[in-house]
Amino acid sequence: MQLIAVRKGVGGTAMRRGHFLLLYAAMLVAASGNTAVQSVMPAIGRAMAIPDVIVAIAYTISAVLWVLLAPMWARASDRHGRKALILLGVGGFVLSSLLCGLALEAGLSGAVGGMAAFILFGVARAIYGALGSATPSATQAYLASKTRRGARVAALSALASSFGLGTVIGPAMAPLFVVPVIGLPGPFFGFAMIGLAVWLSVWRWLPDDMKHGPGPRAGHGAAMSYPSIATPTTGASVIASTAPRSAIRMRWNDARIRDWIVAGVASGHAQAAVLTYLGFLVIDRLGLAPMGSEGPIAIVLMAGAAATLAAQWGLIPRLAMNARALVAIGALIAAGGFAVLALATDLYSLVVGFSLASLGFGFTRPGFTGGASLAVSLGEQGAIAGIITSANGVSYIAAPTIAMLIYQLDPTLPSALCGAGMIGLAAWAWRRLD
Repeated sequence: MQLIAVRKGVGGTAMRRGHFLLLYAAMLVAASGNTAVQSVMPAIGRAMAIPDVIVAIAYTISAVLWVLLAPMWARASDRHGRKALILLGVGGFVLSSLLCGLALEAGLSGAVGGMAAFILFGVARAIYGALGSATPSATQAYLASKTRRGARVAALSALASSFGLGTVIGPAMAPLFVVPVIGLPGPFFGFAMIGLAVWLSVWRWLPDDMKHGPGPRAGHGAAMSYPSIATPTTGASVIASTAPRSAIRMRWNDARIRDWIVAGVASGHAQAAVLTYLGFLVIDRLGLAPMGSEGPIAIVLMAGAAATLAAQWGLIPRLAMNARALVAIGALIAAGGFAVLALATDLYSLVVGFSLASLGFGFTRPGFTGGASLAVSLGEQGAIAGIITSANGVSYIAAPTIAMLIYQLDPTLPSALCGAGMIGLAAWAWRRLD
């Protein structure tokens, strides 16, 4: 059987490719399943006549819990076993998806009121945020513990790419699960079944690391940013996984990194905002009924995810721009995308606008990550990676709700404000960042 450049920590035997694929599948289902349902939630909210801002709040709960609890699971995977926490994370995703689907189905069928259904939905989504965040750190730790130090970065980078791939696969598959009888909640049930298949495969075929300990090549995992459309990983988790454990504590206001973190948080808020109101914008600008809107929304979301991947996997390695240029130029490109979104009246312009905005964010995220990483010493890489991950996650705490409140006042205003903010960020970054 073909082997990958990962070795088992006991006896010197090599890890089978199938074991790596199990880890990859666990990460992929966590990302694709989460991003898939983003294409149907605006339609479900409108079908139940729920205020748009309530939809945003219900969906944001899982993101907040992910940000708060992911670091805890990263530490716990070293103590309680990596396979056990992979099963916990994937199991949490499966349970959450199933309960979300049932809650929304009850609301759409009239079995419970719309507001009650969304309260139940918020509780069910909390399970994903609380438990699902264990999956990335545990899979990273499992792989790192089986990998030679020289091959560890490449192996972990390949594993982390599953999040980026999931942002495309999720929206692409979501409309396929909107079938008669089940309707709009279909993607929740569909991805719950896929997640269950992954859980059973991991349980059956992935060796238990507590029985076959990591030995001399002990590795650790790291918290990973909340999986969302057009926001693949920036590499911070790989840095944290490969950097030595350190007692160094770094503050957000450290003078060396402060400006980089400001740039990351600013662009992250604009990105979290557009990801929240975009589905509603597609429905309103195209005059769509809730049922049937998932297709056009998925097309726009897939285009944005593809643009982000094109930036991070294709353009950035070839353009060789420094970190400051990535942030400034990316912010300007994103501003252009927001301008198009503000004026968009058809599907084509919505696709172009969101693709441009996502392309810009595809530059800004690696820009601020790389700039912050280069600003500190080698021994502080683990500490800065943790701050970067937190900075990526903090954007999902308030931005989605604020964006929807503004959207209800004027659907054009969020895009206009985000675009103006990105122009301001570009000018500020060019003057302040080194």
